[in-house]
Amino acid sequence: MARKRIGLGAVAVFVLVAGMVGMSLPASAHDRTPTVRHVLLLSVDGMHQSDLDWYVAHHPHSALAELVAHGDEYTRARTPVPSDSFPGMVGQVTGGNPSSTGIYYDDTFNHALLPAGTTAAQCATARPGVEVTYFEQLDKNQHALDAGQGLAGLPGSILQMTANPNQVIDPTQLPVDASSCQPVYPHQYLKVNTVFEVARTAGLRTAWSDKHPAYEILNGPSGTGVQDLFTPEINSDAPTLGSSGDWTSVNTLTQQYDSYKVQAVVNEINGFDHTGTTKVGTPAIFGMNFQTVSTAEKLPLSVTATSGTTQLPGGYEADGVTPGPVLRSALDSIDAKVGSMLDAISHAGLADDTVVILSAKHGQSPQKPSELTRIDDGKILDALNAAWAAQHPSAVQPLVAFSVDDDGMLIWLNDRSPVATHFAAQFLLGFNGTGNDITGAPKAFTSSGLTQVFAGEQAADYFHVQPGDPRVPDVFGISQVGVVYTGKKGKIAEHGGVNPADRHVPLLVSGADIAHDRIGAPVETTQIAPTILKLLGLDPSFLQAVQMEHTRVLPH
Repeated sequence: MARKRIGLGAVAVFVLVAGMVGMSLPASAHDRTPTVRHVLLLSVDGMHQSDLDWYVAHHPHSALAELVAHGDEYTRARTPVPSDSFPGMVGQVTGGNPSSTGIYYDDTFNHALLPAGTTAAQCATARPGVEVTYFEQLDKNQHALDAGQGLAGLPGSILQMTANPNQVIDPTQLPVDASSCQPVYPHQYLKVNTVFEVARTAGLRTAWSDKHPAYEILNGPSGTGVQDLFTPEINSDAPTLGSSGDWTSVNTLTQQYDSYKVQAVVNEINGFDHTGTTKVGTPAIFGMNFQTVSTAEKLPLSVTATSGTTQLPGGYEADGVTPGPVLRSALDSIDAKVGSMLDAISHAGLADDTVVILSAKHGQSPQKPSELTRIDDGKILDALNAAWAAQHPSAVQPLVAFSVDDDGMLIWLNDRSPVATHFAAQFLLGFNGTGNDITGAPKAFTSSGLTQVFAGEQAADYFHVQPGDPRVPDVFGISQVGVVYTGKKGKIAEHGGVNPADRHVPLLVSGADIAHDRIGAPVETTQIAPTILKLLGLDPSFLQAVQMEHTRVLPH
């Protein structure tokens, strides 16, 4: 039986993903005639433009091919730097880069905030400088899919999870503001407003689904951006509490995890909240992120939906373009799930009023297996600290306060002086060693696996912030293509850096009255936010980051 798709003169697909701050809108914001009534945002994390090209070429009758065939395809879209989930998500819904949003990663360091658990009595004397842990560490129970809500019957009951992630965040894990002595929730950390908050101020309904309760950052500084925020914990035990792995450890488990969020979106398409039990009306802005492609690119081996107990290779074939068996299975899963949402929109009679948005928070690097060089960054940082202590025994120790290294290096130092930042940069560029390749065999590396290092004032300049900014990394290292920082052998790709494969993601705009076009002009995923508002008949200039960075609507 042939199924009816959204009348693809009726839906638009864009890239989008994350963050917000409330602001008062003038009356004219409510008087504008909207182009569409609903925008569905989909982020296929890890997907490259080359993946979309390959899939459409080999599956011309797929849901993804249908979207491409009936809308604008931006073939040179790039994510913000660093190419991590948090800045990628936040950038797409605020229109801003870290210079305006203040968001560099989900796990960072802040030189101005106080350690978690600092009491009012300790605030005056506590030393500032703390790791900001906006990931699963915030959960009341990191092992539970509901993050500690206490639902019975998990995972089958997960759609009953709260729409308010603050209920499952442990405030004792949050950094503390030095002036107020109060914990800083993720939404309070975001510096600028988002499309969700602008929509809410205009009286429109909002919803979103993502991978950690820490994604309550999408509520924005107002704390009220997303009315229905569904955040099952992806790094919890899977498939049940007490299991040895999480939902990312096997690609079929990731597919299962994503299916819960898809069902939540389908419920919302049908006019219910994410649980499917309360009629609230279809949101104006809503959607989810997919993790299935991301884990298929990272895992060396995994079972697929059809391989039974046989583990097959993850990632790409030798050419770096052709998906391997696990990634092919992942792309099939994404296509089927996107198709189910398109069908739901059509069956609900919303095709003429809906814009679908599809892209990615980040890509993944490397794509060619032969380029992989796994490097233990822990050994590099230990050597850096030892060298600093030997040459500057009376200085602050250790030199490194915190680092996050996936396929780039972000390092915060206890000593932020020009002497210390210059020392760190020169040491990293001079450090050579041995990592391992795709087979686990030894592979030499040079310059800590880096091509460039920006330190101190140079790092601040790179991110367009003032020197001494408490959030900006003191050292930012751009990795050589293929480098993945890990002390183990369980990854064959990562994201978070600057490499082309990290940043070159698909961006589609399909449906409504948009004719098919393949647009090769360079664009950035930050341009999605103002475009979304324009589609809804709202003024893009209501976004603070758009004003600060002069972010433009996507060309058409």
